[in-house]
Amino acid sequence: MPSVLPEGDAVPVTGELPATAVEGVGERPFGFYVHVPFCASRCGYCDFNTYTATELGGGGSQAAYAETAVAEVRLARAVLGDADVKVETVFFGGGTPTLLPPEDLARVLDAIDAEFGLAGDAEVTTEANPESVGPRELEVLRSRGINRISFGMQSAREHVLRVLDRQHTPGRAASAVREARAAGFEHVNLDLIYGTPGETDDDWRASLEAALAVEPDHVSAYALIVEDGTRLAARVRRAEIPVPDDDVMADRYLLAEETLTAAGLRWYEISNWAAGDAARCRHNLLYWTGGDWWGVGPGAHSHVGGVRWWNVKHPSAYAGRLERGHSPAHAREILTEDDRAIERVMLELRLASGYPLDLLDPRGAARALADGLLEPAAYASGRAVLTLRGRLLADAVVRDLT
Repeated sequence: MPSVLPEGDAVPVTGELPATAVEGVGERPFGFYVHVPFCASRCGYCDFNTYTATELGGGGSQAAYAETAVAEVRLARAVLGDADVKVETVFFGGGTPTLLPPEDLARVLDAIDAEFGLAGDAEVTTEANPESVGPRELEVLRSRGINRISFGMQSAREHVLRVLDRQHTPGRAASAVREARAAGFEHVNLDLIYGTPGETDDDWRASLEAALAVEPDHVSAYALIVEDGTRLAARVRRAEIPVPDDDVMADRYLLAEETLTAAGLRWYEISNWAAGDAARCRHNLLYWTGGDWWGVGPGAHSHVGGVRWWNVKHPSAYAGRLERGHSPAHAREILTEDDRAIERVMLELRLASGYPLDLLDPRGAARALADGLLEPAAYASGRAVLTLRGRLLADAVVRDLT
């Protein structure tokens, strides 16, 4: 979640949505994203809306956060009316959600269940830094309904973690996965980052092998992005460390694809590999396939029926609005049909399932096929699916096809 919010149209203090957006709510997949904006320390590459202070004034404290988030869940129920909306996915992200006591996360989850009802097979994920949880916390989280966990491993090399300002030791992520398995978590993801200045091919290979050694059923691998305003960007600007090299990034991605596939994980989205359909992140798939979700928390983004809105950034301002019974939304936009069509191409073309060919410009699609960017077999069956080379050039392919 970027730390700079876009401008947009004003949102009613009640949070009321246009009738056209509320129509069909409950018929489309629906989930909750819960942003927990607190971290023990700030990573040098991160530009998310996060805070390291435990008390920010005006109700913006870690101790009060769960009740504030519950207030927004209740607001969501009021805005969406009496529609029967079963929640298929819940995702606690951050920040570091597990910096809060596990009972606080459970309190928010209980409120979602009480106000809306969790689907019987609901996927409930929390992100966690490896050093932010231990066996007791993991046992409580699992016993209170959280059934998927995503650890920010990033690297298995100490010098790479140091550049990223990560606090955990190289072996802690593996220990955390083992503890999560012992606590009953069937679905475990490890997040990795490649392309960090100073990382070698051997470092990246070692990180992949260390991740696979503890047998997660899902791995996410992301290229490092140097975001403006971060400590990492300042270090690059001062020439303390080099700018990540695009060719190196491509080689690292190819190594990830080769190594993860050989271990039985298959790509289903450009940056995500899973051991099977059940291991895929259903919450992220909801984003990528145009579902509805309500984003709880400061700076959180929501989307319902073609209306997208985003909350005020600061936890104190967020809490203050909810205390007054007002929506915490900062602004919103109503997407046009053209906006939604373009966004659908941008998101679905990143998926292994691809995009319907008959909804694309035939000349652009034929050109992408001839250039080796689309899979011939999928093309013949009416789907546009990126080849491995197409994945490396995905942004350019999407631009050409939209």
